[in-house]
Amino acid sequence: MAALTKYPEPLVFGLDIGTRSIVGTVGYQDGKQFNIVAQCVKYHDTRAMLDGQIHDIQKVGEEISYVKEELEKQLSGKKLKEVCIAAAGRVLKTAVGNGYYEFSENTVVNQEYIHSLEMLGVEKAHEQMSEENDTDVKFFCVGYTVIKYYLNGFEIGNLEGHKAHNISADILATFLPEEVVDGLYAAVAMAGLEIANMTLEPIAAIRVAIPESYRLLNIALIDVGAGTSDICITKSGTIMGYGMLPNAGDEITECIVQSYLVDFAMAEKIKTASPTKKMIAYKDIMGIAKKVTPQEVLDKVDHVIEEITKKTAEKVKELNGGKSVSAVFVVGGGGKIKGYTEKLAKHLELPKERVALRGEEVLGFVNIFIEGVKKDPLLVTPIGICLNFYEQKNHFIFIQVNNERVKLYNNEKLTVFDAAIAYGLTNEEVFPRRGRDLNYTLNGKPKFVRGVTGEAAVIKLNGRTVGMNHLVEAGDKLEIEPSTAGEAAKAVLGEVADFSAMITFEVNEMMLSCPRYASVNDRLQSEFYEIQEGDRVEILNYYTLSQLMQFMDIETPHEVFVNGARAGADTKIYENFKVAWIDRDDIYKAQRFVTEEPLPDNGTEKGSETQKEDNAMSGDDAVSTNADVEKISGAYTKTDALSSKEKSENTAIDMGVTVNGKDIILTGKKEYVFVDVFDKYDFDLKNVGGTKLVQKIDGLDVDHFSPLHQGAVVEIYWKE
Repeated sequence: MAALTKYPEPLVFGLDIGTRSIVGTVGYQDGKQFNIVAQCVKYHDTRAMLDGQIHDIQKVGEEISYVKEELEKQLSGKKLKEVCIAAAGRVLKTAVGNGYYEFSENTVVNQEYIHSLEMLGVEKAHEQMSEENDTDVKFFCVGYTVIKYYLNGFEIGNLEGHKAHNISADILATFLPEEVVDGLYAAVAMAGLEIANMTLEPIAAIRVAIPESYRLLNIALIDVGAGTSDICITKSGTIMGYGMLPNAGDEITECIVQSYLVDFAMAEKIKTASPTKKMIAYKDIMGIAKKVTPQEVLDKVDHVIEEITKKTAEKVKELNGGKSVSAVFVVGGGGKIKGYTEKLAKHLELPKERVALRGEEVLGFVNIFIEGVKKDPLLVTPIGICLNFYEQKNHFIFIQVNNERVKLYNNEKLTVFDAAIAYGLTNEEVFPRRGRDLNYTLNGKPKFVRGVTGEAAVIKLNGRTVGMNHLVEAGDKLEIEPSTAGEAAKAVLGEVADFSAMITFEVNEMMLSCPRYASVNDRLQSEFYEIQEGDRVEILNYYTLSQLMQFMDIETPHEVFVNGARAGADTKIYENFKVAWIDRDDIYKAQRFVTEEPLPDNGTEKGSETQKEDNAMSGDDAVSTNADVEKISGAYTKTDALSSKEKSENTAIDMGVTVNGKDIILTGKKEYVFVDVFDKYDFDLKNVGGTKLVQKIDGLDVDHFSPLHQGAVVEIYWKE
């Protein structure tokens, strides 16, 4: 063997861990050529693998160690540390995910952007696969291919070098259960190797068997191994589907075991014996020597080959949208048995020349520098595994999270966040959580108060405090203390409602400013009320009469008028409304303002004495009484008060006045004031028609209690 310096770095070590054998290949790429410099095949001594899945990790690990050591001998003692592998298995799952990335401005697309885009597509495919397979089994991506790239929404063959506002890609990703992947990693680790790259067997095979120029055609590639038949479909220049089925060469071998009463190893020799031999000699388990012709063997296994090819054809049609393909390429040892390609063509309804073994003719770019090794369909997948190293580095790494081993799909940009999610922490446990929000409505509009933010997760990477976006590598040790939730939101009415805003009324010709009230669920509440979820809060733009009296800390007067209309306890008083009233004491002091209600019954004697006292008043005493009257309305004069006094004994009279051009007759009282007009004249005081209510008698402005006289001309209207 030539000196080690003959081989340029890196030398790629590919390992095809099959159901029947392990094939190790070492080589390097030189331009478009791939040069194989070492190779070793080790057949399993026992059935340590079934249907592409490792059953005896210890045994497979020992066999990998043997292959590694044999290859190192061929390489003059050069140590192999990293290996590329491929996975198979009957429980393969596939899904298509769309990766999308938008730039803030037109940007030249480089390989880093493309790789990130592909990883986004893989993640989307994983999400979709998980939704479609509602199970506790964890699935890991073991390979992916790009179906299509898009530049600014338009399909394109290669994104690199183009300027783009956004890029996207449809990614076909393939997943296997955790136990399948773990078994491969464990067996490889036992041999002292680290996995540099992991792919899927059909992905590796198609890399060699079907050049990109052929992928415009609707072609199926079938890698027929011992335990599984791996299928790949191409169309319109891309790979559109993968599939596997656990029907392959071992079923033929098992048929021979039953037919000729031999062990599995002897049955394999009978199956692979050259068809050119006239007789095949063997011993059964009883030690009896026997002979059989190749044709007799084929006749025994014919029904098995028929069944395998039928199921394979059905799977091809399923993956191809329910119809057959245009042609089929077959690789792998299982497809070499006589009659396989012909039967498969029959079930796919294809001419037999369109189903062919692919071997030496597709390995023209491969140079083999090892004596005794020929180009064969068996080499297609091992070489493809090596070549995939140059395509993408999509392997798994292991790190420790809270003293538990976690396996991560390595996109070379793994962060603490990825590790935390893989460990099983939820988004709520990773990021600080707010307490429950408080939702309510304010004057009919939805409002909310945020809950308090909790404490962030405490993260230590190899003993050093880091953040969620810190990168992680194989072998790292993470300690994560989950984040906490904050307190639920709380608020009192005074914090969400503006109690400082005032509302102003005109009360007995005095301007009075009052704080606004707030109601919660139609009940008045103070500013200290604690708001509850779903409360309806309203800041009132009015007072009721009873609220106004309560605010002024007085008892409700005998008779109250709002904008000239008699008011009750629930009458609403809005901004700038006019309020006026007559107290019972005022009625007694100034009888001319009394309505239909009689004077209080205070006793005849007391009334007589009061009458005498009133008649005896003169000078300052009379002025004082009149001042009390003026305090009520502000528009009455001393003469008015005395006139009222003199007429207090008169009987009721009728009075005719004109209101806004309409003649009306006021009846039932001894004297009349302005507000009495509203008993006979229909004027809407509840619906405010302006900023000010104008009240006039004979062209002069008056208030509610100004006296009326016979023939008075009255005007009432709203002024803007």
